Amino acid sequence: MSTETTASLTTSPVQRHVATALRGQPAEDGAGVRLTRVFQARSTLNLDPFLMLDEFASDQADDYIAGFPSHPHRGFETVTYMLQGHMLHEDHLGHQGHLRDGDVQWMTAGRGIIHSEMPQQKEGRMRGFQLWINLPAAEKMKPAAYRDIPAAQIPRAELADGGWVKVIAGETTDAQGQSVRGPIRGLSTQPVYLHAHLPAGAIWQTAVPSGHTALVYVADGEVQIDGRALHQGWAGVLGDGTQLTLTAGPQGADVLLLAGKPLREPVVQYGPFVMNTREEIEQALRDYNQGTLTGLEN
Repeated sequence: MSTETTASLTTSPVQRHVATALRGQPAEDGAGVRLTRVFQARSTLNLDPFLMLDEFASDQADDYIAGFPSHPHRGFETVTYMLQGHMLHEDHLGHQGHLRDGDVQWMTAGRGIIHSEMPQQKEGRMRGFQLWINLPAAEKMKPAAYRDIPAAQIPRAELADGGWVKVIAGETTDAQGQSVRGPIRGLSTQPVYLHAHLPAGAIWQTAVPSGHTALVYVADGEVQIDGRALHQGWAGVLGDGTQLTLTAGPQGADVLLLAGKPLREPVVQYGPFVMNTREEIEQALRDYNQGTLTGLEN
């Protein structure tokens, strides 16, 4: 094979850069839970297939004790990642799930689910994240389901400098160049959900699927991405590319990398319902008011 031919088969990674920086804003949800809303779907910021990212973090019970009493959802998925604390999930199907330090729950609302998420502690720190991911039109009315993933079942890629990456969905490589894949697979949005813990000055590189919407959220510390600094509480929406390279600041950093395949479908949202048309939202409201949201009532 000629040198020219060999060169044509070698493709250098295309680095992703920060296209837009967002600062999380104080908000309240549920029965009065104080949280940081990193982003929510709006016309000026297209993060398809992502709809919302919240961080909840407090040592004060008054900030979280009221929890999220029974409420409905239809048409999307929620991903709850607990860093610290204890939350109980219950739904109309009779399921219960306890989320503790490091646990994840991946819930598919589908046609409809009515559930609650209530703290199981009266003091101490509670911290975690909830991400909303849209479902394609063909899957919005499928049966509801959820999966609890204990912390011990979430693989961790050990990095050469003492850092690590928890792989909830998607994949990354460890210090030996071995691929580490998360337990969530086979979804239409092909999600990537990584939590990287990096010591001071550490450089982390990971592949990101080309064409995926991608963003980095700095949970602790600060990072540099292609010369752009992101501090704690900020998210960087990334331009397209095939690789992310970031450098942790002098205090180290904890970051979430989220990526997903855009659905490129209309999004019509009314509170806890996310559909493709106004008529479908109106139907969801009728179904909820009539007690037929989940398709299993009466």
